[in-house]
Amino acid sequence: MRSRMIATAAIAAAFVMFPAGSALAGSGPAPAPSERSATQSTAPSPKGNPLSEKAQAADVCADAHQIGQTGYIKRDGETIASVKQFYSPDCNENYSYVWLWQDFVDQEDTYTVSTGIHSSTQGKDLGTQKFPADTGQEYWSAGTDTVDDCTTGFGTVLPEGSSTTYRGITDERC
Repeated sequence: MRSRMIATAAIAAAFVMFPAGSALAGSGPAPAPSERSATQSTAPSPKGNPLSEKAQAADVCADAHQIGQTGYIKRDGETIASVKQFYSPDCNENYSYVWLWQDFVDQEDTYTVSTGIHSSTQGKDLGTQKFPADTGQEYWSAGTDTVDDCTTGFGTVLPEGSSTTYRGITDERC
């Protein structure tokens, strides 16, 4: 009898804590795209945001998303930047993206950054953008008509006063 009262009390407590019809985080269907908030972040980020000011200045299409693995640019064994390749289904273009890590940005006054797409199918670099004597953190290449090619995204960083250009690439996507 006593165990039945304890079980009944536990069940009653559960109903008080979680009333019928209550929704918990993660329950229920996701909202349809038309029902989602129309406001999306335009902040730059290490992941790459095609809606950022610099991405829009480079004409990166809003639906661009990362493909493949992230590459890294290293100086003396220390990572100073990441390199990503992006693809836009709407625009049918590839882009390269370089994000300089904060420690590097804090250590250097200016640097020259380049980013682009290398097509091994065509045997050349395409969409390359160069940013000389810059102090930013986010860099996008121009879009390239290479979606049917085997491609890698690449990035280079040349710190002011250095004779060494540091380079990183993504994995190849075919």
